[in-house]
Amino acid sequence: MIGYLKGSIAYIQKANNRVTLTLDVNQIGYDIQIVPRMLHQIAGVGETIQIFTHLHVREDQMVLFGFESAAERDLFRQLVSVSGIGPQLALALLDTMGLQDLVQAIVVGNTRALSRTPGVGTKTAERIALELKTKLAEWRQQAGMITAPAAGPALTVQEDVEMTLLALGYTNSEIAQALQAVGQSSTLAKTADAEEWIRSAIAWLSR
Repeated sequence: MIGYLKGSIAYIQKANNRVTLTLDVNQIGYDIQIVPRMLHQIAGVGETIQIFTHLHVREDQMVLFGFESAAERDLFRQLVSVSGIGPQLALALLDTMGLQDLVQAIVVGNTRALSRTPGVGTKTAERIALELKTKLAEWRQQAGMITAPAAGPALTVQEDVEMTLLALGYTNSEIAQALQAVGQSSTLAKTADAEEWIRSAIAWLSR
């Protein structure tokens, strides 16, 4: 219904781990609940910003949710399509992990990383990965997000390598940089040994 809004921030309210902006758009104030980490990108009241929005409608209320990018908004919509995932839990996942790392964790089935978000148990994490893995793998490519680095491992071992490194606490961007760097080795580029890729990536990240 409303793709995005552009206006000046009139008010910022924080309550119960929720952050709500009042955005003045042509003298109309829109209350928009945003991902808390978005505050790091905002200077404060009076700043003019563009927010991509999703209108969530229930029987007793309508809530406008706001996001920094269309990709983040689209991922939110994918998350709330999963049984048992409401908008607040979807926001919590985005806030805890960020867009890139959240997509990566779902695509490779890293339920341990997903479970770090408060309110997301093992079963919920497994359901998210099961229902969205294929959808997000395709969507990630269409959206032009980071996929396999050009010099990375073969697709047959890529998921094992990424899942292991994510479980060790490395971020998606760190992993992509490491695999791109170590993949320059002609010897490593020819192997489908996941353990060898993992050892080389860890050595590069620990340098």
